[in-house]
Amino acid sequence: MTSNQQMINQTIQIIIEKLKKYPGVTYSTTDDSITVDPKDEKGFSVSLGVGPRGIIVSSEFWHEHFEIDEVDKALDCFAFMLSDSCRLKIEYRGEKPKRWTIESFENRNWIGNSTTGLFNFNFWSPIRTEYLQNNLIKTSSE
Repeated sequence: MTSNQQMINQTIQIIIEKLKKYPGVTYSTTDDSITVDPKDEKGFSVSLGVGPRGIIVSSEFWHEHFEIDEVDKALDCFAFMLSDSCRLKIEYRGEKPKRWTIESFENRNWIGNSTTGLFNFNFWSPIRTEYLQNNLIKTSSE
């Protein structure tokens, strides 16, 4: 087993231990990833896995890359995405999603942090926006 594989196995075990605090949470694992399922239709799945160049935290099409030695940053991002201080904004053109933005709740406002998008030839179609939010980890007082 490589040191990267050992690191991801340890990281997955850390996440599984922390998830035990939240009854009813469901997740799935592979040799190199973990995905936490949304608890309802208003939430979104969150994954952490290892790729050839490092750690990837993702949801839907949105994703963030971390160096292999940035496990703590990746874990913080993963936990943030499961919290009530984070939401996923999805913009559609017609029926197809075209942009995913992770937003954080700061000073009573939602602030866009990171966006991943696709080119969509459907530019004449109206834009529709959907917001998904996990409330697994409670961080805000409002």
